[in-house]
Amino acid sequence: MHTVVVGTSGVTASDVLAVARDGARIELSGEAVAALAAAREIVDALAAKPEPVYGVSTGFGALASRHISPELRAQLQRNIVRSHAAGLGPRVEREVVRALMFLRLKTVCSGHTGVRPEVAQTMADVLNAGITPVVHEYGSLGCSGDLAPLSHCALTLMGEGDAEGPDGVVRPAGELLAEHGITPVELREKEGLALLNGTDGMLGMLVMALADLDTLYKSADITAALSLEALLGTDKVLAPELHAIRPHPGQGAAAANMLAVLKGSGLTGHHQDDAPRVQDAYSVRCAPQVAGAGRDTLAHARLVAERELASAVDNPVVLPDGRVESNGNFHGAPVAYVLDFVAIAVADLASIAERRTDRLLDKNRSHGLPPFLADDAGVDSGLMIAQYTQAALVSELKRLAVPASADSIPSSAMQEDHVSMGWSAARKLRTAVDNLARVLAVELYAATRAIELREGLTPAPASQAAIDAVRAAGVQGPGPDRFLAPDLAAADAFVRAGLLVAAVEPVTGPLL
Repeated sequence: MHTVVVGTSGVTASDVLAVARDGARIELSGEAVAALAAAREIVDALAAKPEPVYGVSTGFGALASRHISPELRAQLQRNIVRSHAAGLGPRVEREVVRALMFLRLKTVCSGHTGVRPEVAQTMADVLNAGITPVVHEYGSLGCSGDLAPLSHCALTLMGEGDAEGPDGVVRPAGELLAEHGITPVELREKEGLALLNGTDGMLGMLVMALADLDTLYKSADITAALSLEALLGTDKVLAPELHAIRPHPGQGAAAANMLAVLKGSGLTGHHQDDAPRVQDAYSVRCAPQVAGAGRDTLAHARLVAERELASAVDNPVVLPDGRVESNGNFHGAPVAYVLDFVAIAVADLASIAERRTDRLLDKNRSHGLPPFLADDAGVDSGLMIAQYTQAALVSELKRLAVPASADSIPSSAMQEDHVSMGWSAARKLRTAVDNLARVLAVELYAATRAIELREGLTPAPASQAAIDAVRAAGVQGPGPDRFLAPDLAAADAFVRAGLLVAAVEPVTGPLL
């Protein structure tokens, strides 16, 4: 099994994916253990002084003015975890919780939090044992960290609350720790606070969304090319010299992908046939511009994610010169903004895909295809309601594109009077990514059927490879009406698993 070693300088996106999705094991580097011990010495020294230090010997948030006596500090750290573990709603997905815990461990190992090495090791042990704390949908405002989600994780480290075992069964966390030989942690000064104070949930969801969208954007280029082909469009608009004079890198990549898929097609360029037209509709002609702008948005989001993955997010932080300083680095705005920005790009990519699907189904705009791609229009409805489903998804995506980060709701007696809502931005982006896959699946279903209905014309070799693969996956081709939902579900699974890209790339070479 792959092992991820956590040091003091952060982690990579591939590390997050390996732990969250693939169950990679975690080890702490010797450098990290030494940094943890050194920072802890500073915290212990401050704890012994009579002067109050925020997070070490004081209360938290709006209660920071109270100096806590030594005999109450362990109770204080336990209490902050118990009281902040106040989430409600459905359980959050296992991969999100694993990413959340792993990214908190990343910051703990930076040596800027003052957490003892044994606490960090327990975090790694819980992840390695496949124990997943129960975390709920609601509870984070994306400021002072993803407080409630991280608190539920910290509660598990204490042997309290509920968690899911490696067998998928939810049980008391204390039982699961005991079964795996893990001793619950007894939190000391600052440790409870340090386990709660980060952007880890929203960052983990951003990293996973970007990984999924890398495949979906390639898939969108393929489905756009298939639709262009089915509509007897021209591939001249994809010429590299046209995109070189507007040098947005994403646009050039999308056009190159579409051109590679269409190479050798016998369907493109029929503008002067029975229904002459000067140029294709925007949804066909401008596909690289829209998909390309989204690609460039993803590139910006990756840059933000990489910076955050290298960050130590906590308050207060232990600095190399021995100071323990309060700060605002826990604020989720940098991550929240790009989560919302990506959701906008996803909605627009889905929107243009739906417009192409609608064009394929409309006999007045499809250039000779039967109404709704039906076998016997009037007796058969064809793909009429498949497009309705796609339209409903696109409408939902437009609602999900409304920024969460433009909102703020004060909390903690106005001490935390401006929050990022980054967790909410991340949750809606996960839904948006799922819906984009479904929208592209419907376009794939319609475009492959439409190409097969173009009798006497030969599709591009890459297009034929896509058609053959999707048919082999159980998605049926043209014919009389049938129960459509299973076909659409199979197409969705095909796209989501990256099988469309995998089918095409042996012909085209690696897509950009």
